This record gives sequence, C-alpha cells and structure tokens, in this order.
Amino acid sequence: MDQIKKDNNDNIIELDALRKKKAEDFHLPEEKVALMQMLRDSEEIFTLFSLCTKCPYVVCDPETFDDEVILFFNGEDAQEEARHRVEEKIPVNIVRLEKEQKLLFFSNLFTMGVNALLIKHGEEARCIQLEELVKRRKPEQEEGKVWVENPELLLTILYYTQEIRRRPGADQEPAVKALEEEMLAHFKKGRYIFAVEEESKQTPLVKLKEDLFHPIFTDIMEFQRFNREKKFLPVVVTAANLPKQIAPNAKGVVIDPVSVNMVLNLNIKRPAPMPAAQPVNPEEKSE
Repeated sequence: MDQIKKDNNDNIIELDALRKKKAEDFHLPEEKVALMQMLRDSEEIFTLFSLCTKCPYVVCDPETFDDEVILFFNGEDAQEEARHRVEEKIPVNIVRLEKEQKLLFFSNLFTMGVNALLIKHGEEARCIQLEELVKRRKPEQEEGKVWVENPELLLTILYYTQEIRRRPGADQEPAVKALEEEMLAHFKKGRYIFAVEEESKQTPLVKLKEDLFHPIFTDIMEFQRFNREKKFLPVVVTAANLPKQIAPNAKGVVIDPVSVNMVLNLNIKRPAPMPAAQPVNPEEKSE
C-alpha cells in the first residue's frame, strides 16, 4: 500500500482563493463576470442537497452535458426550487453556505466530478464553468506518495443513487443499468483510501444490516469525515488489490460511508475449506 500525498493542511485539494475576474481575462461576457462577482462577494448562497446521497444534488444539462450543482442567492428561490423537486419525488433539502464556507464547497465539487454551476436568480438561470470561478493547483508528484481521487466514479455513483434510492425498481431500467455498468467500470480502474488503525494496524469494519463491510474512501476529505477522532491512518489500495485486503468475515466494501454509503459485494472467491477427516469405525473391516 502506498502513502497518500497531502498538503500542509492535510487537505488533498489545493485551490487558489477565488480570483477577481476581468472581462478580458477569459473573454467572458460582462453579465457573466458580474454574476461571478456576486458569487464571490455574497455573504451567503444556497444550494440543494440530495437526501439520497447526503451530497450536493447534481443534474446533467441535456444540451451541453455539463454536470451541474444548482446555486441561489436567496433562500426563497431555493425553497421554490426544492418544492418543485419534491413534487417530482426528488427528495432534497436546502443548505445555506456562509461566505467562509464557499471555497471549501467549491473545492469539493472537483472531487465529485462536477464541472459547472447552474445559478438561478429570480427568473434567470445561467451556467458558469467551475474552472472559470476557481483555479485548482495541479498536484505535485512526490516520490512514494500518490494523489487519490475518483471524480468519474463518484459522479456516476451520485447519479445512480439519486435514482435507485428514490424510486423502487429503478435499477431495472435500461438507463439506470447503464449507470451501474459505468460505475463498476470506473470502480475497477480506481485506487482508494483504506483505513488502518494506528495502534493495532487492523482495518475497521462497518455493519450494514447483518453483514460486515470494509469502508473505503474516494478521496482524503471523505476519509477525514470518517476519521474525526484521528484513530486511523490512510493507506492506498487499488481496486485490483482490494480482495487481498478483505477480511474473511466481510462481504465487500462500502464506498464513502459518511456520505453516499454505496455498498459493493465483491463476490470474492475464497479457497474452499479442506473436508473434515471422517472418524474410522474400528468395527468396520476392509474388504
């Protein structure tokens, strides 16, 4: 298992502060620049969180295929949007973000695979690319350390769970089945954070109903949410090597248990036990 690359603040995401923009910087329309200025300067913004994933509610633009979260400048607009979503049987709630929380919120969107912000202000709706608003530093490569995140996997999990957890039987629909196949394909390519207890060097298990699963994490921030008491060390394991780390009494893994809580049964093929020796009856004679 490899070590995880961290920055000085133990945060896997490094971002510049929100930058002041000029229209000529990126040849952006004046109205978009003004909207970005409002985003930076506002004392609060609002967004929708999915009750199915415990993460920001994501939508895919049918024309541009941008993966978006929805933002509002006032609570009334957010409440109206939430009401419409609930009428469509999409369970969401409203989260208020104060000024000092915005940068962390935007940084988390990169690890989720979100690339755009859909800003609804009154009757108007405008899309802003996340990278137009926030500059992300590229991770520096250090010998013996790796950068762990799985944005494609996590984004697919969000879309998948937003459907299957609100509509019984949705997992049988062709579009949702396609999401499941895409999710599993991304999972097989990924590398993840495994928790190891600092003192005993044992890996924790979580119990879901009657079965046990190993928690794994798609990025360091998800690991930190789980490790609030600082009992565990993060180590890296690839999907291919996961079966070697699974305890005999575990059925598989649960991805990001504090948020999306996605369970995967790995169907690990373990060696069959040797048959028990049968006692010999001394009264029986060989023929």
